[in-house]
Amino acid sequence: MRNLKIDRIDRMLLEALQQDARLTTAELAELVNLSPSPCARRIRRLEQAGLITRYRAELDKTLLDLAVTSFVQVRLDQHQREQVEHFEHAVGAMPEVIQCHSVSGHFDYLLQVITTDIDTFEHWLRQFRQLTAVSAVDSSFSIRTIKENGALPIQ
Repeated sequence: MRNLKIDRIDRMLLEALQQDARLTTAELAELVNLSPSPCARRIRRLEQAGLITRYRAELDKTLLDLAVTSFVQVRLDQHQREQVEHFEHAVGAMPEVIQCHSVSGHFDYLLQVITTDIDTFEHWLRQFRQLTAVSAVDSSFSIRTIKENGALPIQ
């Protein structure tokens, strides 16, 4: 945590903001039993320390007609720095890829891909396979989401 000491109140603030980032300073202050000014100072300190990296809205995929969630495992045939950087840059520019992890095991990367339908996914996959370093791709489709966008477990 970048040498920042966080206490019980900081943890409570971080947990509350993970649940609802739209809470006002007054509401947060009430939750942690502080007055608004010290609460605002704590939040600003947590932001400046990099613990709070951004605030964002969580959107409803169904209402946006984003019906297909897939998990794509990718193996590269080349692991030279230039090829890896090219691959990672290309994936970073793909709006359908909402997460990309470098992973251990049989594959090199795990991607979470969101599309409107199977045809759109197939079109994305055909383009994706054209990336030069990609040697193997394995896709799984989410049937049902059990838990998504959980809060980080702050100890």
